[in-house]
Amino acid sequence: MKAALPKRTAKTPTWDRRCSAARWMKFNVVGGIGIGVQLAVLLYLKSGFHLSYLLATALAVEATVVHNFLWHERFTWADRGHMTWRQSMLRLLRFNFTSGAVSILGNVALMKLLVDAAHLNYLMANAITIPACSVVNFVVSDRLVFGESDQ
Repeated sequence: MKAALPKRTAKTPTWDRRCSAARWMKFNVVGGIGIGVQLAVLLYLKSGFHLSYLLATALAVEATVVHNFLWHERFTWADRGHMTWRQSMLRLLRFNFTSGAVSILGNVALMKLLVDAAHLNYLMANAITIPACSVVNFVVSDRLVFGESDQ
């Protein structure tokens, strides 16, 4: 007679790793689309409105933070509970003050370094700064914004 295998639940390590890997992939799909949003907004603000590259970067990152939040809530972390409109707005604020802050501060600081010191084109520099903040944003989002306790 064969021994019964233990049931895999959301609390087993294998399940956690598989779920985290799938979530990381979803996070990167949303982030990939967000890169397009950020670069398009940056190009538009810098070339169209002639804003300084640092102000344009901060505004482009904020536009992308809101874009990514909407997709993360409905796609990346859709399994973490359905929220009322008010709860979702509070979660957006939390996302903005955590992941958004990491993104804006990280992007602006790295842009200053890459454009002013390394003399890179502002779009090329921005394409480098985005993935630099990615891992930190995933961990912050997973633990602090879309945590299991939100349900």
